[in-house]
Amino acid sequence: MRDIDQKIDINDMNKSLQLFGWVDYIVFLLMLIACALVGVYYGFIERKFKKKTMCGEGNGSEDVAQEYLMGGRQMAVIPVSLSLVASWISGISLLGLATEMYLYGTSYAFVLITLVISAIFFGIIYLPVFYNLQLTSLSEYLEMRFDKRMRILGSILYIIGALAYLPVVIYVPALAFNQVTGVNIHIVTPFVCVICIFYTLVGGIKAVVCTDCIQTVVMIGSMLLIIVKGTIDMGGFQTVWSRNLEGERLDFPELTLDLKVRHSVLSLLAGGVPYYITTCFIGQSMTQRYLSLPTLRKANYALVIFAIVLATIMAICCYSGMLVYALYRGCDPLKTKLINAPDQLLPLLVMNLLGSFPGLPGLFVAGIFSASLSSLSTFLNSMAAIVLEDFYKPFASRPLSEKQTSYLMRSVVFCTGVIALALVFVVEKLGTVLQLSMSLTGMVSGPTFGMFTMGLLCPWVHKRGAFTGAIAGILSMIWVLANAQSDIATGELTFTKKPLTTDECEYDFTNMLANSTTSSNDTNSSFQIHHISYLFYTIFGALITMTVGSAVSLLCEEKIECDMDTTLFSPFVRKFINSKKMLSIRPDVKEKSCVIHAFETNDTQF
Repeated sequence: MRDIDQKIDINDMNKSLQLFGWVDYIVFLLMLIACALVGVYYGFIERKFKKKTMCGEGNGSEDVAQEYLMGGRQMAVIPVSLSLVASWISGISLLGLATEMYLYGTSYAFVLITLVISAIFFGIIYLPVFYNLQLTSLSEYLEMRFDKRMRILGSILYIIGALAYLPVVIYVPALAFNQVTGVNIHIVTPFVCVICIFYTLVGGIKAVVCTDCIQTVVMIGSMLLIIVKGTIDMGGFQTVWSRNLEGERLDFPELTLDLKVRHSVLSLLAGGVPYYITTCFIGQSMTQRYLSLPTLRKANYALVIFAIVLATIMAICCYSGMLVYALYRGCDPLKTKLINAPDQLLPLLVMNLLGSFPGLPGLFVAGIFSASLSSLSTFLNSMAAIVLEDFYKPFASRPLSEKQTSYLMRSVVFCTGVIALALVFVVEKLGTVLQLSMSLTGMVSGPTFGMFTMGLLCPWVHKRGAFTGAIAGILSMIWVLANAQSDIATGELTFTKKPLTTDECEYDFTNMLANSTTSSNDTNSSFQIHHISYLFYTIFGALITMTVGSAVSLLCEEKIECDMDTTLFSPFVRKFINSKKMLSIRPDVKEKSCVIHAFETNDTQF
């Protein structure tokens, strides 16, 4: 009888926190309606107006593609900057960072330094080249630098990464909605995704950028509301700080060379910088935003604003995790099963803090969904660019008409959205979202980072070496990730969590977890490469790609056409390239048959 009473108590406690009322539903629906109306405006009203004013001018399908994918390359800096923030920040960050602070402490928060370093590297090495080439598909660079095989391979990697990431993006806000309403995640996800697919499908990048701006404001507003209200309720910042200090949450990354340590200075810098360069800056979904701006200077402005705002939001998310611990330090809701998943910690905090204020929980859920919808819409739009530019145009015998181009891009958006939605059923079985998403994206981000970095910084690498290196990088990352996830599933690979207790719980509960503190993976005596920190995935894959690519290029001499364009290399690399060996592409030399040996040390040309 005691067990039954306890079960009723915990269920009653859970229901008492599900205070999502009709005002909250209205706030949430208003956000979705606003996004849908933006799509209607750019998809129908503005397009109809432009057709009237253009009076038949333009290049047909090319104009349609440029307008839908790049906004005519005339977008404004602030909207694009906010769109970049919204595109990268998803519910994974909003919920995942809070969970990270609660379970593992603040060591990951030092990734903010990593983010700044990554932005500097991207602005100096990568952005000038990509912008000046005026690409629509980023993978087009790989064909210009190497060959068509590399372009296709780069696009395939992007698609794999997107399809691995998007289900996580969709799943996360559904967790928050389930926590505050009790509504099953498989009911709310199709409804919300249909709205996102609609405005992305009909409105193109302009609708995506505009809705991103709305969603960024909602997202920042909701998170600021949480930390301000939470800090006041906790008795001030000093109380939050002292409780986290007493609970061993305030710690620095370890100064160690052990690659198995989850968050060390080495993993955050050596592993984190390549990861953030790839996910925040390199990639179709992000670079497409920079290239939609009219000048390189404006693209650099957008980069600076993006880095500052992104670092600020991530800091807010980390602090929200400290608030979660300050409130639940004596009664862990995971052990008591007040919540079903670690990533429901922040929604639980919200209902405790804001549940009695009609409309505020709705604002929070709208913020979580805003973050995820912006990421989803960005990937859907970029997938349209990938398919059109990399899988149709290079192989088409004749160009598409204006209507056919429009149909193709919109069909890609629709199909990608449906596939991502279907994959949500797989994601909910795979653990905490922050590490999961970084692990999945690390599988493709390593080879991707290696391919582009080889192209920009390694003039000795030729197409055969680059392709061989990329394949080696992909296979190695598949092996690492598959073995790591297998060991996590079997319990062979575990991670030490910070101490948690239920000693101060004021409600009864059953089915307490036997022990939430697991043994650390770094206690294993033998080193296994797939047990490295997930932050090393990107740099590991990149090093394999670049090492094999360079080795094959140096061992297998291959003739390189002498009209290789020096603008394909990063600005500071160009001055080390002998201009007699690598000439810029000019109309008067394009048709000449002229090849050189890539590894000759003299200036002899053939």
